[in-house]
Amino acid sequence: MGSHRDRALVAFWVSTGARASELLGATAGDVDPGQQLITVMRKGTRVMQPLPAAPDAFVWLRLYQAQLEDLAPTGRDEPLWWTLRRPFRALGYDPARAMFTRANAALGANWSLHDLRHTAAYRMGRDPQMPLTDVQWVLGHAHLSTTQRYLNPVTEDVIAGVLAFHARQRERGPEAPPAAGYRPESLRILFGEAGS
Repeated sequence: MGSHRDRALVAFWVSTGARASELLGATAGDVDPGQQLITVMRKGTRVMQPLPAAPDAFVWLRLYQAQLEDLAPTGRDEPLWWTLRRPFRALGYDPARAMFTRANAALGANWSLHDLRHTAAYRMGRDPQMPLTDVQWVLGHAHLSTTQRYLNPVTEDVIAGVLAFHARQRERGPEAPPAAGYRPESLRILFGEAGS
């Protein structure tokens, strides 16, 4: 990312799961670094909702704000995100998308701003200590079934999980002797236990 503003935006999108337009609509007064919260207006309900964000998002935001000092208005009701060129204007969706398109070109990627929301949802949904209803709340979904769409497994994760399952089964040892007609030594060779 080419600027502290862009780094902050991506860090907030990836850690909060906010829609691009929701985050871009935040004002300076919507940020509470002490509580690690940023408040956004939800797209569908138009309700103001505080969202927890990663600490690094607030670090990038503070660095960005330090660069803007004395250059752009700083009141609580002023936009949080500004264009980088003068005259400074509130950063809208199209310029933010253009910024992200440039980053994609540099990386050889083809992501969208909405993919960052998917990334946040996937990360939260994969954490066994985070209830799915909490993920639903953070994403602002009215129905849990909408949140469940983000839980599609990644092939590599499934393979790793199944291999770990088999390793745990192997450590438990045989639960019962082999059925009649099977030679134990043949089964040990077949299932990789020839050395035991």
